[in-house]
Amino acid sequence: MSDTINPLAVDLSHWDPADDYRAVRSAGIVGVIYKATEGQGYTDDTYGQQQHAAKAAGLKWGSYHFADASDVGGQIANYLAFAAPDPDELFCLDWEDNGGDTMSADDAKEWISKVEAALGRPGECVIYSGNTAKELIDGRDPFFGSRRLWLAQYGSEWETQESWAAPWLWQYTDGVYGPSPHSISGIGPCDINSYDGPATQLIEQWASGSAQPMPPPSPRPQPKPAVTIDVAAPDGVRVRVLINGMPVGRSLRKG
Repeated sequence: MSDTINPLAVDLSHWDPADDYRAVRSAGIVGVIYKATEGQGYTDDTYGQQQHAAKAAGLKWGSYHFADASDVGGQIANYLAFAAPDPDELFCLDWEDNGGDTMSADDAKEWISKVEAALGRPGECVIYSGNTAKELIDGRDPFFGSRRLWLAQYGSEWETQESWAAPWLWQYTDGVYGPSPHSISGIGPCDINSYDGPATQLIEQWASGSAQPMPPPSPRPQPKPAVTIDVAAPDGVRVRVLINGMPVGRSLRKG
């Protein structure tokens, strides 16, 4: 589905930290989602300084964990110990293709469930994904669909896995591919995210919003009941059958 680009959030890491968060805010951005951890041991050493600067500039803050296929318990411990998100901060599982080291759907559910439980914030984890969710989730899954989707899809149109009606955030560019704009003042080219709504609404939903409900599945059409009509006519009389004014079959001559 196509959508109007409304860039209101950026996601960053040590690869592309901001130089001036006040300029970022002046460019219309209201929130930053920053890489905190990866796997069981990696932590981003630019995280703390960037978090302090962004919050000082009046921006909303969030963090993400880049998932891999290693032990889920170790990944949970790594994220919680390092990011330790406050109640007003967004938290997210970055679930994307990682070659032969991609997290499974079951492990993603475990990470999400246990991090939410540890934080006392059921249903509030944001799920970042693109093709991985489309390939690894089987049909409509209420667990995933009840949480907000941050969709990665670089193009003028987006398409979600069927568990979601629409993305909550749409990462439409990585700073090179996808629609414009590709660059934000105070950062330069970077991952930029569109939000379908006003900035005030995104700010309100930032840490504890909910997914857009899926419409119920369309009912399957029921077969129309067969109708049998017996026609009695004298010999030599032609019988013609019409249904809703349309002739059916051939005319029959009795006798």
